[in-house]
Amino acid sequence: MKKLVVYYSLGGNTRAVAKRIAQSLRADLMEIRTIKTYPDDYDVLLSLGEKEVKSGYMPQIAPLTFDANTYDTVIIGTPVWWYTYAPAVKKFMSTVRWKGKKVYPFATNGGELGHTPSDFRKALRGAEVSPVLSVRFDNGVLTTEESEIKAWVAAIK
Repeated sequence: MKKLVVYYSLGGNTRAVAKRIAQSLRADLMEIRTIKTYPDDYDVLLSLGEKEVKSGYMPQIAPLTFDANTYDTVIIGTPVWWYTYAPAVKKFMSTVRWKGKKVYPFATNGGELGHTPSDFRKALRGAEVSPVLSVRFDNGVLTTEESEIKAWVAAIK
């Protein structure tokens, strides 16, 4: 069964987790990249992120290196933006036929998933969606127990 780990990462936390998961599963790894870059200023980024999420905005993304439609199992990684997945992940998800796929989402966050789990279930209609793994960071330092991540990955194998 082919597995794909696809992720969006702005600060690097989601990227680091995605790479570890892909290596453990011997899965293909693909990063979602936006065409337009986001500002470095945190306050400006926070305000922009809120506007994008609340308006349903989906940014243009760069061409993808793999076709997620050809995979049976897709692991999706996202940072939490305003209590849900990042707009770039929303754009990616809109390009895939989810019916019959197994999807394992994970979300990096500073302590709260918000409505990310229910938003994933709504967006991935037709897929078998596992519970979202919450991967917590505090100022760039992983605070989620390694054993929790390993157990979640083991359930995918």
